Amino acid sequence: MLKVAVCVSGGGTNLQAIIDRVGDGKITNTELVLVISNKPGAHALDRAKEAGIDTAVIEPKAYSSREAFGEAMIDTLQRADVDLVVLGGYLVILPENLVKAFEGRMINIHPSLIPSHCGDGYYGLKVHESVLARGNKVTGATVHFVDEGTDSGPIILQKAVEVRDEDTPETLQRRVMEQAEWVILPKAIDLIANNRIEIAGRVTRIRS
Repeated sequence: MLKVAVCVSGGGTNLQAIIDRVGDGKITNTELVLVISNKPGAHALDRAKEAGIDTAVIEPKAYSSREAFGEAMIDTLQRADVDLVVLGGYLVILPENLVKAFEGRMINIHPSLIPSHCGDGYYGLKVHESVLARGNKVTGATVHFVDEGTDSGPIILQKAVEVRDEDTPETLQRRVMEQAEWVILPKAIDLIANNRIEIAGRVTRIRS
């Protein structure tokens, strides 16, 4: 059984998608054991409590250094015996020690088709504003493993979403969430839980 922690900063819509897919059996061999937020008022914490999942609030500003913050995160995750860390809208720059501690065991969802519209400064609505400003006809979402870079780890899954002429950043964000993020993030977790992902350098392969 894969023990999963989800790290969130806001409303937790990706978290809810994961909770729902565990509940209906589309994510198998998986237990959600912990939800961590950097914000004590995050609605995601309420979603977790309603689902009976343990929660923790770990604020970077409460620590003297990024390394100390990382150690607090590592300790909390290890005490929960977490196998996989899922970043589901977690707007925190990760300390190097945390990334190294969960190398190959931490994934992120990004709301574009990496390597487009990603990297430093690309998060939330800023991604969709960039897509519209560039005139892209297609966007989407990407699930990838986390490494020391920003949105640079091996890609697990991607799903394309149409960009419409009448789109605003808000309407595009919603469609990307509904049609891509909430689909491929649960699927990636299920693949990992069933040992179907193989990493070869910067490339992943899905075992049958």
